[in-house]
Amino acid sequence: MRTFTLPGTDITAPDVVLGMMRIADKSDDEVRELVRTARDAGIDFLDHADIYGPTVHACERRFAEALRLSPSERDAVTIQTKAGIVKDGPYFDFSYEHLTESVEGSLEALGTDRIDILLLHRPDALVEPDEVARAFDDLHAAGKVRYFGVSNHTPRQIDLLRKSVDHPLVANQLQLSITHAPIIAQGVASNMVGLDQSVTIDGGGIVDYCRLNDITIQAWSPFQAGFFDGVFLGSDRFPELNAVIDRLAAAYDVPAMAIATAWITRHPAQMQVVLGTTTPQRVADAALGSDVRLTRPEWYELFRAAGHRVP
Repeated sequence: MRTFTLPGTDITAPDVVLGMMRIADKSDDEVRELVRTARDAGIDFLDHADIYGPTVHACERRFAEALRLSPSERDAVTIQTKAGIVKDGPYFDFSYEHLTESVEGSLEALGTDRIDILLLHRPDALVEPDEVARAFDDLHAAGKVRYFGVSNHTPRQIDLLRKSVDHPLVANQLQLSITHAPIIAQGVASNMVGLDQSVTIDGGGIVDYCRLNDITIQAWSPFQAGFFDGVFLGSDRFPELNAVIDRLAAAYDVPAMAIATAWITRHPAQMQVVLGTTTPQRVADAALGSDVRLTRPEWYELFRAAGHRVP
C-alpha cells in the first residue's frame, strides 16, 4: 500500500480508505474482520459520518462497540467523520450549533477524545462562513478536531468558506469512478462543441483547483457506474470496459477491482479511494490497486472504454 503525507497535516495516509457507512447491522466479529483485513492490507484510515446508519451516529457507535480500541490502537488509525446533513429533514446545516453538537455526538459514539479529520458533508446553501470558522476554531482549540475538510464542494464554495476559515481545508470527498468521471472528463474535452462532457458544471476545474490548493480528493463510490445504480465491474452494460479491465488485471496479476482502484490512484492529484464494501475479500482485492502503476496509454484506454471522449 502506497502512503503519502496528507498535505496540510502530519498524517501519513494510505491511497485507500475504508468507508464505514454500511456496518450498522454487522456483528462484532464481522466489523472486526473487516477492519482487520483492511489493516493487513495497509489501510489505517477509516471514514465515518454522523448520518451513517438507521439513526444518527449509528455506524460510529457500532464501530466503537465492536472494536473497543485501546489508546495505542486508537493512535494507530486515522478517524475521519462528517457533519452537516440533518437526517430528519433531510436538509443541510453548517451552523455553529449543529456542527459542534454533531462533533460531540461523534466523539461519544466513537469512544474517542478526538477526530482526526472533520468534513462538511455536502454544501449547505444557507452557509455562513463566519459560523463555520467559529465552530472550527473552537473544536480545534478544545483538541476535539485536528484537521478539517469538505465533501462534494465546488471551487467557489470552498473559496467562500476560506473567506472566513483560517484552518486549511485538507480534503474534498467527491464521487469518482472510471464510468462516473465528470470532474476529469470536463477538462479533457474543454471547449469542444457538441460534447456533453465539455460542459462546465458547478464552476468546473475542481481537480485542478484541489491540486493548486493542496486539497486531497477522496473518491467515493469508486466502483459505482453512476449515482448508486450498480457497479460497472462485471456488468453487461459495460462490455468494452470490462474487457479492458480483465485484460489489464491478467497482465498485472491482480483482481479486476484492483484495476478500478489503480485508475484513480494513478492520477497525479494523489487521490484516495474510499471503499464502501463490507466484504473483506473485496477490500483486500481493491487495496492491491494501490501498487499498480498504470501506464498513460492504459489509463486513457480505460477512460475511452468507459465512454468518455478523447477528442
